[in-house]
Amino acid sequence: MKLRIALPSKGRISEPAVNLLAKAGIGLKDNTNRKLFSDTYHPDISVMFTRAADIPEFVADGAADMGITGLDLIEEKDVNVEILEDLNFGKASLVLAVPEESPIASLQDIKSGTVVATEFPNLTNRYLKNNGIDAKIVELSGSTEIAPFIGVADIITDLTSTGTTLKMNHLKIVDTILNSSIKLIANPQSYHEKGEIIEEVRTGIRGVMDAEGKKLIMLNVNENQLDQVTKAMPGMTGPTVSRVLSSDDIMAVHAVVDEHEVFNLVNRLKKLGARDILVVPIERII
Repeated sequence: MKLRIALPSKGRISEPAVNLLAKAGIGLKDNTNRKLFSDTYHPDISVMFTRAADIPEFVADGAADMGITGLDLIEEKDVNVEILEDLNFGKASLVLAVPEESPIASLQDIKSGTVVATEFPNLTNRYLKNNGIDAKIVELSGSTEIAPFIGVADIITDLTSTGTTLKMNHLKIVDTILNSSIKLIANPQSYHEKGEIIEEVRTGIRGVMDAEGKKLIMLNVNENQLDQVTKAMPGMTGPTVSRVLSSDDIMAVHAVVDEHEVFNLVNRLKKLGARDILVVPIERII
C-alpha cells in the first residue's frame, strides 16, 4: 500500500509544502488541477489535500501516514503523532492580546471569569488553566480581532507572524502562548510499519533544507597556489581537491559555502590565483 502524505489544500503553507516535496524529488504528477488525491513521481507515494487544521487528526488516525502542518494545529488537536522535522517556515506565535486601552498588562491582571475569544479553544484553555486562570472561552472561526470591540470578549488569542495586524486593530500583546512553525509529522504505527520509506521522505526533505542558502564553488588553480586557495575557502567540511588531467600542474577545488559569502569569496580567490570559477546552485545535501 502506498505511503500517503497529507498536505494543506490551501492557505499560506500549501504552496511551500508542495514545492518542498517537489524539490525533494516527490513532485506531483498533476499539479495544475489539484484534486483530493494526487500521485507523485515516486511510485510508492501519494498525496492527499485537506484542511491544514484536519491534518493532525488524519495522521493520528492513520488516514494519512505523514503530513505537513503547523505546530499550533498539532497542539490544538492534542493528538499522538511523531514530529519528524521542523521545516523552518510558516513561523508564527499564538498570543494573548487585549485592546490598547485595556488595564490588562500581564497574566496577573486577568481575573477568573474573563471572556476570551479564540480560534484555538483547547490550547487557550490549557494555557490559562496552567496559569491558574478560569476563563470563559468563546470559539470563533475568524475575525478574532474584532471580538473585544463588539462586546463578545475581553481578551483574544490569535496567531500572528509580525504583530502588524494586531497593531492595526489597536490590540496589544500581553503574553505568548506558543511559538509555532511548520512540522513534518508521521503516524506512530505507520512509522513502525513503513519506517524505511518514511525515512527516505524525511532524508529528501532534510536534504533540501540543508541546501538552502548554500552554493557549490568550483575552481581551478596552479598547484603552487593551492595552499593559499584552500585556506581561503571555508566549506562545510573543508574543500575537496583533485588533480586535473592536463599537462600543467592544475588542481581542481570544490567547496560548499554559504550564499552570503560568495561575492567576497570569489573576488578573494581570484586575487589568490584561482581561475575557471563556477558558482553552482545546490538542490539537496544528503
